[in-house]
Amino acid sequence: MHRARKRFGQNFLQDDGVIYSIVALINPSADMHVIEIGPGLGALTRPLLRNLNQLDLLEIDRDLVAYWNQQNLKGLKIIEGDALKFDFSDWAKNCLDRKGLCKVVGNLPYNISSPLLFHLVSAAKEIDEQVFMLQAEVVERMVAKAGSSDFSRLSVMLQARYDMELVLEVPPEAFDPQPKVNSAVVRMIPRKEFELSIAQWNSLEKVVAAAFSQRRKMLRTNLNIFTDRLNLTESELKARAQDISVDRYIEWAKVLVS
Repeated sequence: MHRARKRFGQNFLQDDGVIYSIVALINPSADMHVIEIGPGLGALTRPLLRNLNQLDLLEIDRDLVAYWNQQNLKGLKIIEGDALKFDFSDWAKNCLDRKGLCKVVGNLPYNISSPLLFHLVSAAKEIDEQVFMLQAEVVERMVAKAGSSDFSRLSVMLQARYDMELVLEVPPEAFDPQPKVNSAVVRMIPRKEFELSIAQWNSLEKVVAAAFSQRRKMLRTNLNIFTDRLNLTESELKARAQDISVDRYIEWAKVLVS
């Protein structure tokens, strides 16, 4: 039996009720194009595969890659690789010859969740939906609204690109070994009206990073290198990064490259 590895952040889901709820949320159908990141021992993999013609698995742990190759399951394609380096955009372009939706799913390792979410943004144009289980604290930051203490750089950047919803809370007892934190499932659907150019997106990254660089400081301080171009109002100069809406950050990003 495979033992969970700490260096890969492995915690294997084993609660049937939670598994059923996540699979129902993904709503797999025969022609859907799905890749699962970090399948573990297959809590989601097997029930998903029962409803799909093909399921792709992306796994970095060589022992688990060997395990899945030995299963010899019809419709299963195993890809050995690092999710942080994997080209999801190239993978998603293979969806074009299928009628079904293109989805990325998985129980994401806590130690790479934020960088992986940022990495996936580059493929959002080709992906219809992402359904992930993550540390609850991370999901709460992802979906937090402006004005909340949880509202962060992660909130702004992901909400600029996706409509997101926390759909399920998962306790530690649902896993083996049990993590020391609560988990949650988030559904992420790329925003159809997204229109930022690459230059504008890069500008958004810069202005948001600067705004949140010192959370307790006013934007007068954090955005001082941009203030002559942004025409911040008096109330904005006195505000903190978490008080500014996502749409306002997007407006600023556009101004900086105009």
